Amino acid sequence: MKFAVISLVLWAGIALAVDPGVLSVENLTQDLLRVESVREIKNIQRTYAQLAQHGRWKGMASLFAENGILRWGKGAGDILSTSDASSITGRPAIENWLQQEAGDMNGINPGSLHVFMSDMPVITLADDGNTAKGRWTALRKLGNGKGATRIEGGIFENEYVSSGGKWKISLLRYYPLYAGTYEKGWKNLGLNGSLPVISYHYTLDQAGVTLLHAGRTASRSKEGTGTLNRRSTPAAGLSVDELEYRVAHLNEEDEVRNLVHGMGYYVDRRMWPDVISLFTSNGTITVQNNTSPAGHAGIQSVLNRMGPEGLSHGILNEHPIFGTVVNVSPDHKTAVARGLEIGLIGDDNAQTGQWQFCVFHHSLVKDLDTGTWKIQDLRYHRLLFADYAAGWGDGGILPASSLDPPPVLPPYYQSTENRRPVQWRPFYKRYPAWEEPEEETRDRLANIHRLLLRSSAYDESENTSGSYGFYIDDIRCSDFAKLHSDRGHKLSPGIGWYYTPDAISLSCASRYYRQNSTTYNPSMSSLRSSVPFHWRLQPVILVSRDGRSATLRTRNLQTGTSRTQGSNGWMGGMYHDQLVLENGKRKLWSITIDEFYWNSRNWTAGWANVVPHVSNATTPRRWMSRRQSNDLLPDVSLRHPALLERETGFNGGPPPTVSWPGVQRMWWAYRNLVTGAMPSDSSYWGPPGCVPCRGAKPEWALTANGYQEPPSGPTIVTADWLEGSGVDIEVTVKGGPEESAKGGWVQLVLDFNGEITKFGEEGPVGEDGKVVLRVRGPGAFGTTVPIQVFYFGNENLKPGKGIMRDRK
Repeated sequence: MKFAVISLVLWAGIALAVDPGVLSVENLTQDLLRVESVREIKNIQRTYAQLAQHGRWKGMASLFAENGILRWGKGAGDILSTSDASSITGRPAIENWLQQEAGDMNGINPGSLHVFMSDMPVITLADDGNTAKGRWTALRKLGNGKGATRIEGGIFENEYVSSGGKWKISLLRYYPLYAGTYEKGWKNLGLNGSLPVISYHYTLDQAGVTLLHAGRTASRSKEGTGTLNRRSTPAAGLSVDELEYRVAHLNEEDEVRNLVHGMGYYVDRRMWPDVISLFTSNGTITVQNNTSPAGHAGIQSVLNRMGPEGLSHGILNEHPIFGTVVNVSPDHKTAVARGLEIGLIGDDNAQTGQWQFCVFHHSLVKDLDTGTWKIQDLRYHRLLFADYAAGWGDGGILPASSLDPPPVLPPYYQSTENRRPVQWRPFYKRYPAWEEPEEETRDRLANIHRLLLRSSAYDESENTSGSYGFYIDDIRCSDFAKLHSDRGHKLSPGIGWYYTPDAISLSCASRYYRQNSTTYNPSMSSLRSSVPFHWRLQPVILVSRDGRSATLRTRNLQTGTSRTQGSNGWMGGMYHDQLVLENGKRKLWSITIDEFYWNSRNWTAGWANVVPHVSNATTPRRWMSRRQSNDLLPDVSLRHPALLERETGFNGGPPPTVSWPGVQRMWWAYRNLVTGAMPSDSSYWGPPGCVPCRGAKPEWALTANGYQEPPSGPTIVTADWLEGSGVDIEVTVKGGPEESAKGGWVQLVLDFNGEITKFGEEGPVGEDGKVVLRVRGPGAFGTTVPIQVFYFGNENLKPGKGIMRDRK
C-alpha cells in the first residue's frame, strides 16, 4: 500500500492526519533523539544542583566536558563582564574550586546547609543536535552551622555538548544578581546596585519552537545550519520496535512527573484524602529511614503530624518542588523520582514560621490492572529544619544526631544505550488484522509519531513557560505577548483577560511603563533598581490526544530584589495555562493567574507576621487610573457574571476579597491523576481548561478553534457480566464532566504469559459511555486468566484499562 499525499490512519480509535514525509524511521529516530537530548540536558543540570546539596564536588565536576568551563560571576563590578567572574577549566580544577568556594557551608559538616534551587529551564537545541544552550533561574541558601549564612541568586546561561552519546556541560555561566545574609536579607549586586538585563541565548523566534521534524523547517532560526540532528544514529534509523519502546518511555516519564508534582499541590492544601488516594494499597512514607506502617492508615498517621485536614485561617503549608528527575525502569513497571522540596510552614495566629529543607527519593509502581502510576513509598531525607525567626545559620532545630547520611543517588541520566526492550510491549495496543505488512508499519509509525508529539509537547510547553517567566521578570511586554497565539488571552491580575498579543502587550506596557504601544520593550541595556522574579515551577502538563494542545498548572513562587536590603520576601500564587502548536511553535493560548494565596510583608517578617491588606501590591495605582482614562478595559472582566463563583475573593474579583492570612479557595483544572475523582474540596474548573471559556467566552475554547481539549485525568474503565447473560460483558468508560467516551474502541483480551489473545467481540462506546461485547472464540471459557478490557481513547479521553477477574 503506497502513501497518499496525506495518510489518514486509524490507530487506537483515533483518526490521524499525518504528513507521510514525517512517517519514516529515520525522521522519527531523529525526532526521538532530540526529545531525549533535551531531557538528558535538564537532568544533568538538575543533578548538578542535587549533588551540591551533599557536597559531592567530584560528581558535579564529572558533569562537565573534559575541557568544560565554569565561569562564576562575583557581582562586585560589571555583572555582564567576564572580568567580574572566576573562570575555571577542566574537571580537576572545577572540583577544587567548588570545594573551596563552598568552604564550611558544604552540606557535609554537621549543621551546614548548601541548598541549591535551580529551575524554570529554557533549553535550545542546535539544529544538528550536537550542542545546546540553557537558561535557568537559581538561588542558593547556605550556612555553616556556626552562625554564618549566605543567600545568593541569579541566572544561568549555560552551554552543553554531546560527546560519545552523552551530554555534558561545556560552559556553566552564572550571573549573580542579588546576595545577602539570613539576618539582613538580600539586595542588588553590581555597580551602584543597578542590575542589567542578562542577555538571552534564544530569540523570540526560537522560543517554543517544536522539537520535531514537522514544522521545524519553517521555524528554524536564521543561524541554523539546516541539518536536522544527524548525531550518532545509524543511517537507517532505529527499528520500529525500539522506536515504539523509547517513545513509550518518554510518555511514562511524563505520567510519573505529573503525579509527583500533583501530589505536592495536594500536600500544600492538606487535602489528605486526595494524597492518600495516590498510593498503592500497601504504600508507605519514609522519613530519615523511619517507614510508616504499610497501608492507608499508616500514611494517614504520618500526614496527621503535619496538621489536621484542610487549611484554616493563618496556616501555611507550602512545599514547592524543585528539579525533579525521573528514572523509569526498563520494563516500565517501576520508577524513581528525586529532587528538592522546601517547606514554607507558618502559623500567623501564633506568628511562627519554619523552613524545612528536604531531598526526596520517591518510589512509584504502575498498576497493571489500570495502567496508572501510583506511589509506593514517599521517601524524604531532611537536610535541615529551622525556625524562621532564628534562621538556619546555627544548624536549625534538629540535633545533628538525627540526620542520617544522604542517600546514594541514582545515575544522573539514563543513556539511550540503556533504553532497550526488556520483555516489553506497548501497554495500550490494538491488535487488528492488517492486510499487508506495509499497512502495519505505516499504522505503527503514525502512532509512534503521535505519542512522541505528546512528550515533545511536554518539553516545548516547559520551554515556553520558562521563556514567559524570564520575559515577565524583565517586564518585556512585547516579547511575552508574542509568546501567545494569535487568538491567545491573558489575565492581567486584578483586572481581567485581554485577547490577542497586541492587547496583551498594550495592557502590560500601559501598566508598567505609561506607554500606549503594542511593541514597547525596555532596552536590553537598561539598568534597573529592582527586579521581580516569577519562579514558574512544579509543572503538571496534560497533553491532548493529538499532541497539539496542552493544559499547564504551574506554581508562581514570587520574590524580587532591590537596592534596599531585606525589603523583599516571598509570595505564592498559581497559574492555570493552556498552550497550542501554532505554525511550528508552542504558543500560549490562555493564562490565568490566581494570586496571591500568601505573601510576606518583607524578609524579616516573613509569611507568618503579615498585615492583612485589600489592594494588590503588584498593581500600581497609576495603572488603575490609566486603564479608566484610556479605556483599556479587559475583554473579560474578573467580575463577569459567568465567573462569579470562580473569581470571588481574588483581588479585582467579586467581594469579599480574601487576603493572607485568610485562606483563599484553590482551583483545579484536572481530576485526581490516579482515581479520576474530583478534588475533595470541590474546586474543579474544567474542562474547558481555559477559565473564561466556561460561560464568559466559549468562542475562546480550544475546541471552538480546531484544537482538542486535553483530558482532565485518567480514563476509568469498569466491566461486568451483563445481568442475566453468561456470554455478554458490559463495559463502562468514564472521564470527567463534559468528557464523552463515545466512539472510543473497546477490546477484550487474555494475556497468557505474554501471549495476547483477542477474546470475543470488540466495538465502539456509545452515547451513554457503555458498550456490550459478547465473549466468543477459542479459549473463551475454561480458563481462570483475568479478562483485560482496553479502551483506546478518543478526542476527549486518553486510553484506559480495566480488568475482570470474575470468570463465570
